Amino acid sequence: MKITNIETIILNAYRTNWSFVKVSTDEGITGWGEASLGTREMAVQGCVEDLKRLIVGRNPLEIERMMFEVTRDSYWKGGPVFGSALSAVEMACWDILGKHYSAPVYSFLGGKMRDRVRMYANAWFVGAKTPDEFAAKAKLAVSKGITALKWDPFGKAHLTLTKEEFWRAVDIVGAVREAVGPNVDLLIECHGRFVPNTAIEASKELAQFKPMFMEEPVEPHELDMLVQVHNKSAVPIAAGERIYGTYDWFKTLKAGALDYAQPDVCHCGGILETKKIAAMAQAAGIMLSIHNPSGPLANAAILNLAACTPNFYIHEIMLTDLPFRPQLSNEEVVYENGCILINDKPGLGVEINEAAVSEHPYEPINLRHYNGNLTNIRPAGMNCYYFKGIAPDPEE
Repeated sequence: MKITNIETIILNAYRTNWSFVKVSTDEGITGWGEASLGTREMAVQGCVEDLKRLIVGRNPLEIERMMFEVTRDSYWKGGPVFGSALSAVEMACWDILGKHYSAPVYSFLGGKMRDRVRMYANAWFVGAKTPDEFAAKAKLAVSKGITALKWDPFGKAHLTLTKEEFWRAVDIVGAVREAVGPNVDLLIECHGRFVPNTAIEASKELAQFKPMFMEEPVEPHELDMLVQVHNKSAVPIAAGERIYGTYDWFKTLKAGALDYAQPDVCHCGGILETKKIAAMAQAAGIMLSIHNPSGPLANAAILNLAACTPNFYIHEIMLTDLPFRPQLSNEEVVYENGCILINDKPGLGVEINEAAVSEHPYEPINLRHYNGNLTNIRPAGMNCYYFKGIAPDPEE
């Protein structure tokens, strides 16, 4: 079998754009991967085009060899753009492999050890600004059986927090904790925004609310700062969505910089590279929670990893998404008792509907982290639950 073509298809998903990569073969089997990299989609598309001359003509079933040789033969080897382009192609090759042998991807990575994985909800807070609004949104999510909630309570703060911003964030977390009770896990997102002292002080005040972890408290590329915060934080630290490949992950884990590892399967080199990162984290006594704010292919890849990875701990899900997400593919995500079920479809189990994708063409989008609109990740009137097991609320 040989790869005959590679195409990138980009669609607008309001908060960001999703980039899907289609790999075609001479035997008629098509594989799909995802390279969604917020605000840098055109760079990734260009990198995929550059990589085609190293990949077209290869056997898609020889994944380890392809990844090694393409990386070896590329002068620029690391970082988000190269990593995302290569991740998507690698993911698509696993999809082809599974379809070729009529088996799910996890079958080739050690086999299934669980049929479901606990989830935490992102995007449950859409539109909330005040403590009371966050509390009401949290109550609604928990009423649907959600057992863990993640969000960023820090408004548009950057580097430091004023007293007003600091206590407002504390009030928001406190209101959510009071609303959901002691048995729901709270996960505090920081988006890599703070200097070490600010992050440490925030951790000390937020510790009273018993969060599962504080995510990306400082600039993720500054390992020394992450270690400093980890060593002094009053709560566990999670990070890793902007750490790429096994070499950078080896340095991060060796430094003792975090408590939860969060690689992104769309950026760190793909499914096999993520599996290797998970093994290193397991050896370091660290649990895995893969970053997942993206589309259906990323979600499917992560669930296949969750099925066969011993130290996989909890799965990130965007609780709400745009109403057209179900039309983009045959994705079937099933929620049950606080968990997402893992299906047994061949390959990744997701086929993209190219006609539906074409109805939502690429639009340039900037980050909302620092303009006060961080919680406006869905357009007004376009917020829905997209997977089975979650009933829509009559008010939404």
